[in-house]
Order: sequence, then C-alpha cells, then structure tokens
Amino acid sequence: MTNTPAPVRCLIVDDEPLAHQVLTQFIEQTPGLTLSGKCRNAMEAHDHLLQHPVDLMFLDIEMPLITGLHFLKTMKNPPKTVLTTAYREYAYEGYELDILDYLLKPFSYERFMKAISRLPAVQPVPQASSDEEKFLLVKERQGLLKVSHREIVYVEGCKDYVKIVTGSKTYLLHQTMKEMVETLGSAFLRVHRSFIVAVAHIKLLQPENVILNDGTYIPIGNSHKADLLAFFKK
Repeated sequence: MTNTPAPVRCLIVDDEPLAHQVLTQFIEQTPGLTLSGKCRNAMEAHDHLLQHPVDLMFLDIEMPLITGLHFLKTMKNPPKTVLTTAYREYAYEGYELDILDYLLKPFSYERFMKAISRLPAVQPVPQASSDEEKFLLVKERQGLLKVSHREIVYVEGCKDYVKIVTGSKTYLLHQTMKEMVETLGSAFLRVHRSFIVAVAHIKLLQPENVILNDGTYIPIGNSHKADLLAFFKK
C-alpha cells in the first residue's frame, strides 16, 4: 500500500490583495497543496505561525514596516519559502537564505508549478487542452491583469523585459525570452533571438521574414530558419 504524502500547508504573506487572489487560485487548483492562511504583513504572519504549523510560505519582499527578507532572517526555523517580488535585484540575497525559489511578479501558473515541483506532495496537473485556458499575468497600475495566450500576436525581447503585443495593446513583462518560450508552449514559435510569434497569426513565410495577418514583418534569425521550415513542413 502506497502512503500518500500529507498536503503541503501554505501561507501567503503579501500586502497586495491581487497577489492574494492569484496565489490562492494557484494553490487551490494544485493537488497536494492546501491554504493555511493569508497575511498582509510580517506581524500577521508571525502571529499565524505561532498558532498554525506551515510547510510552505509565499513571502513578498516589499511590505510596509518589515520587509520579507528581514522577517525571514529573524526566523529560527522558517518553513520552506518561495519569495514573490517585482524586483529581480533581491534574488541573490534570497538564495543566500536557502529559499526554495524566487518568483518574479507577475508570474504564470507554469512558473509557479516549477517553483514547487520539488515538494514530494505536489502532483502534476494535466495541461490545459486549449490555449483559451492559458494566460499571462501582467502588472498594471490597477493590479495584475490576465492576458490570454490567444490574444498574443507576438513577443519581442527588450533587454531585461519582453514586450507582449496583442491586437489592441502592448504590455511589458519582466521575464527572459527563454522563460517566455517555456511558458507559451507549442502554439508559439521562436523565429529570432528577439521574437516569438503566435503560429495562428502567421500569414506568409519568406526567406528572411515572417509576415503576420496584420501585415507586421518579423525577421527570421539564421539559427531559427531550419526549425521554422521543419515546423511548417510538418
């Protein structure tokens, strides 16, 4: 008889209500995880941990009064911790504190799953059968915005950011092109070191360019020509 691991008890510590909403959704849809509580700052988290054992803490860094990093440093026996922040520069300091992973906001469910995949109780979730069920989380002034994969026409790399281009709007995301390729999946093709295009939006394939349905020309990188041709022949 196989022993099923006990569910991983999770605590969210973040001062942004939308971050609570996103993490709650991700935790509740993941077999092997259970939500123990939600706190808005380090003091609330300290009180919660005194009364409720927790296995995994999703900890924001930039919070009022006490930062997430300072709170983590004061704990003698902290639970496994995933840092969640909009600031990449804290990554090194976070890993020095032996964190499980570092999630850069806004992050996708796929990236969330990668962060917790080493936990024995976490079970893989079947991939969505349609791109309509997949989305990116983009930080806007009002909060985190869901951008469906099917809205995306192409992605352009811009140094430390990527530009997400839809039919009506452009968004900036603090991610690498490599991370975007992994997140977007087979409905998208990387045709250049700086461009990923949605297959459904490709109208014409030329020797040096891909022409999209809206007339946009996207350059084809030499190292991507063979893969691109193989995809369309297939």
